[in-house]
Amino acid sequence: MSIEVRNVSKRFGDFHALRDVSLDIAGGELLALLGPSGCGKTTLLRIIAGLETADTGSILFAGEDATDVHVRERQVGFVFQHYALFRHMTVFENVAFGLRMKPRATRPSDAQIKQKVHDLLNLVQLDWLADRFPSQLSGGQRQRIALARALAVEPKVLLLDEPFGALDAKVRKELRRWLRRLHDDLHVTSIFVTHDQEEALEVADRVVLMNAGRVEQVGSPQEVWDHPASPFVYGFLGDVNLFHGRAHEGEVHIDGLQIDSPEHADAQNAKAFAYVRPHDLDVQRYSPGATGIVVQLQRAIVVGPIARLELIPKDGNQPIDKGNPESLIEAQIPSQHFKELGFREGDTLVVTPRRARVFVEN
Repeated sequence: MSIEVRNVSKRFGDFHALRDVSLDIAGGELLALLGPSGCGKTTLLRIIAGLETADTGSILFAGEDATDVHVRERQVGFVFQHYALFRHMTVFENVAFGLRMKPRATRPSDAQIKQKVHDLLNLVQLDWLADRFPSQLSGGQRQRIALARALAVEPKVLLLDEPFGALDAKVRKELRRWLRRLHDDLHVTSIFVTHDQEEALEVADRVVLMNAGRVEQVGSPQEVWDHPASPFVYGFLGDVNLFHGRAHEGEVHIDGLQIDSPEHADAQNAKAFAYVRPHDLDVQRYSPGATGIVVQLQRAIVVGPIARLELIPKDGNQPIDKGNPESLIEAQIPSQHFKELGFREGDTLVVTPRRARVFVEN
């Protein structure tokens, strides 16, 4: 079922949770709402569900206005971060709950409920836990049961609010893969909220980047990663170094180097920001006359195939590094290359960007 969000705004007192948000979600799509805490993603999810009411704007399900339709009538399944399973009920009864609560005229028979619940438990690969209680399950198992319960009533839309947020990293990764496979089997229109960019990029068909109640960018994981639409998106998706400079007639000048920026050919000595991913920095040992940013290797973290280098600028040009007071530059190079170069902590090196994204302040 397709969903249209049209010019939705929401305030809580003086706080603007959503500011004129519009969004189209295709039937059968798995969409991620991604952004920092307080950006409005959970509020938007709750308005789509009917758990919150928008101050202005409308919600359409399959082209029909659902703005004033009660949550019970929206045919929405909801999965919360903290499972919300009934502790006094077995796994079987938790999954059966929604079916037993249906009006008598549409309620399945006991035999049909039994078959449906076992089918769902098989789907989430936990049929063997039917007689257990939630307290006897791991966090990952509880969340899969919560998903089975949401699917029991055959929702047209599945909404997931930080579904794996309370789980440890290894279980989260397993459940991300599992959710993607499950969605590919069921094709239920699904929207999930997360602040974890890796989770959104790995699982979703499309990602909606939100910031301060607004949509910053919508696109496939590859699109938003390769072509960030704003400085916020660039900074939020993965690690990044941010350098200050001046843009003038297609070139950005930063202490120690010059970056070609033909898209800003009209700039006249404008304030500019150059974003560079750690893996897009070339790192060499310093030699007199070298062009680039001169740095000192403060720390090398070599784990697995990648060496992460924490570098301190020596020429006064310091990046802004997401609240890091020391304003480190981070570079990533293959571990084998790091060993071959023989770098040691304290060495003077020089870094040059192979690729940069430049934004000019208007």
